[in-house]
Amino acid sequence: MSAGVMKSGDDGGRRRRRRSRRGQPMSEINVTPFVDVMMVLLIIFMVAAPLSVVGIPVELPETSATALPGDEEEPLTVTITNDGRVMIQETDTTEAELVARLQAIAAERSSDKIFLRADGRNDWNRVAEVMGLLNAGGFSDIGLVTDIAPPATGGSDG
Repeated sequence: MSAGVMKSGDDGGRRRRRRSRRGQPMSEINVTPFVDVMMVLLIIFMVAAPLSVVGIPVELPETSATALPGDEEEPLTVTITNDGRVMIQETDTTEAELVARLQAIAAERSSDKIFLRADGRNDWNRVAEVMGLLNAGGFSDIGLVTDIAPPATGGSDG
């Protein structure tokens, strides 16, 4: 029997292979796919944002009034269409149900602000009737929604 002493630097004739870089985990993050996904999402939101406005088509009257300041709650909108139908947001409502629905909505909201969108071809009496119903439903801060028109000139008609 023979016993030998090995030196610490001697590997007994076997060569040790160094681990290649492929076997080790990467310590760097590849952000290119992340940036690509974020750019696609940004484009989707930029295209979809203008479509999120109330989708009931009405021809609003044009005025030169300034816009009302924004609010932290989502604005509640009541629309009177050209044919006289009344809609809360996008839900068709009869006049008999309007006050009861508005009272239920007013109980859940912190502000009494409501926006009234009325087609310009409606009779003013119809708009005034609906404004009275909005007031009876618990909303006293009624804003009339109009389109922006160029300022009127001070000239005479003739």
